[in-house]
Amino acid sequence: MDMDSASGNEMPARWLDLYGDYLYSLAFTRVSHRETAEDLVQETLVAAIQAHGSFRQQSSVKTWLTSILTHKIIDHYRKRDVLKNTVEYLAGTEDGFTEHFFEKDNGHWLDASAPEPWHEGADATIDQQEFQQVMQQCIQKMPPRLVPVFIARFLEDQDADSICKDHALSSSNYWVILHRAKVLIRSCLEKNWFLR
Repeated sequence: MDMDSASGNEMPARWLDLYGDYLYSLAFTRVSHRETAEDLVQETLVAAIQAHGSFRQQSSVKTWLTSILTHKIIDHYRKRDVLKNTVEYLAGTEDGFTEHFFEKDNGHWLDASAPEPWHEGADATIDQQEFQQVMQQCIQKMPPRLVPVFIARFLEDQDADSICKDHALSSSNYWVILHRAKVLIRSCLEKNWFLR
């Protein structure tokens, strides 16, 4: 029997065994903290067990649990107020960010911060476990306000409209956050992976 089928015949008592590792991995990549990821998985399973009677079986149990977990992660960031006062944060950090990476008079890259060409096999390294660990370390080094937006866009492949709605961001703040996150991730990956 396919345990990921849309039949929904799986027993809730088995969900942890069947999907626990997957859910934990997903949560950990989003929050980068072991205990928080474990708590989110536990909250997800409790919520799913409580709502099991209303599960319409229009998707697989795994997909349903993933959806619940995604909402729990969004709630986690909202509760932490990570994106609270985003406008003030972006304005307050603009000068330091710009001075570190760009020439003030024309906005061009500083020589020390300009992107370097990556080796030809760069695309193949993305699947390597060691690269994934470096990527997680780079995400953890980012300012906390940038992390949920970066993860939603590039790891969860969400569209801009849903990210802005979920995180209560204006379109312009969304694009500024993405720009900064991409610059920081690129810089970190170059130092710790591609140009080492």
